[in-house]
Amino acid sequence: MSAFDAVVVGAGVFGAWTALHLRRSGRRVLLVDKYGPGNNRSSSGGESRIIRMNYGGDEIYTRWAMRSRELWTELFAQVGRPELFQSTGVLWTPAPDDPRAAAAQAAFEKYGVVFDRLTPADLARRFPQLRFREQRMGLFEPESGVLLARRAVQAVTAQAVREGVEYRQETLLTHDGSGTVVYACGPWLPKMFPEVLGGRIRVTRQEVFFFGTPAGDRGFAPPQMPVWADITDQHSAYTIPDIENRGFKLAFDRHGPEFDPDTGDRVVRDIDQARAFLAERFPRLAGAPLVESRVCQYENTSTGDFLIDRHPGFQNVWLVGGGSGHGFKHGPAVGEHVGALVEGKAAVEPRFSLVSKSQEARRSVF
Repeated sequence: MSAFDAVVVGAGVFGAWTALHLRRSGRRVLLVDKYGPGNNRSSSGGESRIIRMNYGGDEIYTRWAMRSRELWTELFAQVGRPELFQSTGVLWTPAPDDPRAAAAQAAFEKYGVVFDRLTPADLARRFPQLRFREQRMGLFEPESGVLLARRAVQAVTAQAVREGVEYRQETLLTHDGSGTVVYACGPWLPKMFPEVLGGRIRVTRQEVFFFGTPAGDRGFAPPQMPVWADITDQHSAYTIPDIENRGFKLAFDRHGPEFDPDTGDRVVRDIDQARAFLAERFPRLAGAPLVESRVCQYENTSTGDFLIDRHPGFQNVWLVGGGSGHGFKHGPAVGEHVGALVEGKAAVEPRFSLVSKSQEARRSVF
């Protein structure tokens, strides 16, 4: 491996963007992945991921999401694939007195995020597909939307190769100790470094459902239906509208049971709960057929913050992961930050440090 200045292990969204940024800084870069970019075992696989600016008062993620949207759209334009970002808009429907709504609005105003604040009457008029049995307001981001995940990661990898990164589909078994090594292995990271990350990154099983919409009914597709997210103390759910006629996507943003990305069973189990939620929140989809499903995984840190830090035993080794179910959108900013760390132009962000990761789950980032 001595022919390379940097080796990036893992061609998911964090690894692919890191390899591209390192190459653009003039380094000779090798990118390796044992299953391939956007593969079905990875956390970067699947059809779609949300890109949103709303993180309540967690302003670092609002800033990184804004920067990432800029870099995503620049790359898609560069490679002639603008459709990989679908500008559906993103709608959040908190209770009017939810303090996270006020914090989000403050962050939007501070950083210039375009948004609409919807009263309960506005919400009911604009989005009659939704039903609530209690009063809700709306925060709508018209410039946010959906990334077509698997193809987006493959596009980043392909562009990195065009710019001089060498890509190999293999397992990195040996390294001569020279140069920089970045491990951006998603759910495999705690398997590779159990002594360092055991209990600090937990991999969980997550189910995703796609439901068929009524024939001729475009009310669950853009532009009538945006991405929708509901974060409450009782549950967290999100939906993605029917894009490319794949169906209406529903998932619950809560941690499932522990999961092995190599050998775990990927047959969904909680279809009845998904159907019940869909019928309650979207009455026109009561009884909608399941047209597709998948099992993926989160790799959760104790707080939901990323892990981007140096390995405690090796000065030239960096650990990059802990996407915690919300990391995909941030791939460009993560790669840019890792590049700056390697170049010595940035310091480790304290909340992304290894020492900030405990074995006690107390998630605070959504």
